[in-house]
Amino acid sequence: MPAELRTSSSDSGQLSSGPSVAGMSLSTARWCARQGWPVHPLAPGQKTPPANCEDCRTPGHTHHQCPCLATGRWCHGFRAATLDQRRIQQWWGKQSHFGVGVACGPAGVVVIDIDAHLEAPPTRNRILPGIPIAESVNLTGLENGFHTLAVLAALRGVASPADDETTLRVRTPSGGLHVWYRAGDSRQWQCSSGSSPRRALAWQVDVRAHGGYIIAPGTTTGAGTYTPVGEVRRPALLPEWLAQELERTGHLPAHVPVPRPVPPRAQQAVLAAGGGHRGQHTLASLLVPIEACGQVAEGAGFSDILNRAAYTVGGLVAAGRLMHEEGERALLETAIAARPGQERRVEQIIRSGMAAGLKRPLHTGSRP
Repeated sequence: MPAELRTSSSDSGQLSSGPSVAGMSLSTARWCARQGWPVHPLAPGQKTPPANCEDCRTPGHTHHQCPCLATGRWCHGFRAATLDQRRIQQWWGKQSHFGVGVACGPAGVVVIDIDAHLEAPPTRNRILPGIPIAESVNLTGLENGFHTLAVLAALRGVASPADDETTLRVRTPSGGLHVWYRAGDSRQWQCSSGSSPRRALAWQVDVRAHGGYIIAPGTTTGAGTYTPVGEVRRPALLPEWLAQELERTGHLPAHVPVPRPVPPRAQQAVLAAGGGHRGQHTLASLLVPIEACGQVAEGAGFSDILNRAAYTVGGLVAAGRLMHEEGERALLETAIAARPGQERRVEQIIRSGMAAGLKRPLHTGSRP
């Protein structure tokens, strides 16, 4: 099985054999960067980044404002990840036996890491966190992450991600599987370990997302090569049912992000309203960008657009230029039409944005 990932002239991302191990990592790193996935080195033959420089190993030193990152060194692991082809040439050209890691958060990917370790199952309440398994259920034969993920998928009436042929899947040297998905929106999914008592999707199923990295397909370690499975070489969009499971099991930050300032165009729309009698016109103008998100399957900055609109509507309500129920209902109906099946998420964004906007009344001539 060739390890080198090489794109054709059409950038199809197909696999082909490489001339030598020395050139494989450089080719892999370049290919990943062309997909928009920031890459960083892994220690030769290992799954972990190379050691930091002596200065970065000083007790108390962190990656925050570290000069090494600005000067193009690979200290601090995935925080040094880059898309810069010149830096990639500099790193892997000089250290050709480095492996390749992908920083999941900046790459916008969520990877379901399915393990197949020979371990005894944990207590029933930790096999599928949050889903009780009665004592009457026979768990004989449940041995690994492939099994637990299949049970979870069956409970939701869908196929297991392990069998998802529409997305990039990578077989690991230990017999596990990495299933890659695109996040598709601005939600910052968090990493987890399937053995964690705090945050976990399922036993022996890890999640690689913000704050973590994943080994790039085609990388070879001392244990073997991470080998792509099937024909697909790019991640599909994170299925909505899986996103709901990740949210249910605590894979989103606990805090609600502070709404961003209303952009200039939205400010002008508010100022142009002139008074309460023009509130309807202003509201209609705020709904247009939300409606436009419905023209694309995912992405388009939907969360930010909805959050800003809700913030502005809250300001209009606080100034007496719009009825609270009217504005909230309009936002909700428009957003659900643009993103059907995401009611819970939509309601959360609208409540948060309007609550912040209610503290900043938008009167005629005022600035948000």
